[in-house]
Amino acid sequence: MDRTIPTSGNEEINLYLRTYYSLLRSSREVQIKTLIEAHKRMHSALHVLADEPQPDMAAFIYAILRMPTCLDQLRLIIMGQSEQVFAQHGFPDVESWQQVSAPGRRRRSFFDSKNQLAVYIASRSDIDDLIPILVAYQIERRKLRQLLNKENVIKELEGIRDSKASVPTGNSLIRLAHMTTITAEDLARLAQVWGEETAVKFLHIAQTKQELSIRSLAGSLADYKRATRRWWRNVEQNLPEIHMEDRPVYFVSSNTHSLPNLLSGYALHIENDIHAFIRENGSEELHREYHDILERNVPSSRENFLYYALKKLEQDNPQVRAARLAAERNMGLIRIPSEHAFDIEVQVIPLNSINLNGMDGRLRIPGIDLLQKSNALIINVDYPLGMAAYQVLTEIARNIAEVRGVYVMGKAATLNGRIGDVMIPSVVHDEHTLNTYLFDNCFAADDVAPYLVYGTVMDNQKAITVPGTFLQNEGYMSVFYQEGYTDMEMEAGPYLSGIYEMVRPKRHPSNELVNLYNSPFPVGILHYASDTPFSKGKNLGAQNLSYFGMDPTYATMIAILRAIFEAELGQISN
Repeated sequence: MDRTIPTSGNEEINLYLRTYYSLLRSSREVQIKTLIEAHKRMHSALHVLADEPQPDMAAFIYAILRMPTCLDQLRLIIMGQSEQVFAQHGFPDVESWQQVSAPGRRRRSFFDSKNQLAVYIASRSDIDDLIPILVAYQIERRKLRQLLNKENVIKELEGIRDSKASVPTGNSLIRLAHMTTITAEDLARLAQVWGEETAVKFLHIAQTKQELSIRSLAGSLADYKRATRRWWRNVEQNLPEIHMEDRPVYFVSSNTHSLPNLLSGYALHIENDIHAFIRENGSEELHREYHDILERNVPSSRENFLYYALKKLEQDNPQVRAARLAAERNMGLIRIPSEHAFDIEVQVIPLNSINLNGMDGRLRIPGIDLLQKSNALIINVDYPLGMAAYQVLTEIARNIAEVRGVYVMGKAATLNGRIGDVMIPSVVHDEHTLNTYLFDNCFAADDVAPYLVYGTVMDNQKAITVPGTFLQNEGYMSVFYQEGYTDMEMEAGPYLSGIYEMVRPKRHPSNELVNLYNSPFPVGILHYASDTPFSKGKNLGAQNLSYFGMDPTYATMIAILRAIFEAELGQISN
């Protein structure tokens, strides 16, 4: 196999990485502005206008969606692996600060209500994600301040702020676009994110300077391993009745909703309540979609729609959420949120406790009643980012009796498909280790296609695991595209490095062609496309209710659960 590595495409990226890692070795805080030039030279595909005078609103919106809303108040971001690390470096009470979150990233974060944010990180991948986000924000905020800090613009913004709407719309949107040269479309997108705070936040940008700094409290591999151990110890302490060292495990990496929804079938059992909610409180779009599904005017899945609508219902009715969680517990599903460490929820499900009559009918396979004889567990972890996947999988593998399968569902960027497509790789090049992994993916297109309504399933694909979303440029992507790599994601490589150490008596190699065929347990990796980087600005966040996200999520999870059931029935029959 030709393993051409795009050195010409990623020299600038490597320089950027070396620059911020060398600066973060300092025991003092580092100003983000010192990284701006290296960031610009990288020519990130996600930050196309970084070195141009006009604002790159796509990059700015991407950044603010992945940081808490207090971002505009911050001066210092402090990174640490655990409560213990923060305390050792003079921050003994960060968890008494206000806990905050971001719409587009899961990180335990605490705001001191002044100008400091404490962020829990799980691996160096969090650094590779967080630093470029902050630099992109700093660059674009400076541009916005130059455009907004004008007397006529401030007067217009004050008028919007004092109006009943507080959001630029109609004529005010057109006037603001004309005054600032920011397109009305971009202003409207930002107003959709900020809502009633739009004018206030614009005024804050116009009238105040902001210079961000960042500090890393600890960064050794031992620090990350200790934090991972504390995370898993919390899981064990919350499961005193389950002896992990005696139970075989099917490991799943996905999200926190698709697996529980399918196994409990709760939304399907309260369809009348969901229907009433849609009729009385749902949007016109929601109502029309449900009607079209029932009338078979659209091919959308009724079950998937109900899972989607259940989330909307729970936002208006906390009692429904409590009832759903109770139904999950009754079928044996245990949710364990992380404490005092990085934010990765764990779900543990004994296979013999699943309510086979109540679950989603698409999961039923011949002989499924025999699962009541199983002593195996499903452990589902919530999407670790990058190298955290390696940390999490190897920690779990060390503390259980047996791994009977590793199944990964994740988002990816596609260079040859559309949003909502599903890619099934059999080759993964990992930019962390520079290894190219060859493996038997236990899934084929026929395992997913029957449950995918809108997208296409592509098996026998080649994936590349990238270090971060901003850490890609067009030259970098083009070289891999020429080599047939069309599936770009962040976890498969670290997971395969962990699997290597689970099946071989040594640490994973570096910069090698690695054969992982004939693994003693099934390995299944499914990616659904949430981004098309060669199509400017196209990503899953721009879509509405047409199931580009829901459809592949549930199609892939159905395939995973059916594969687990079949594997366990094979164990029982043997």
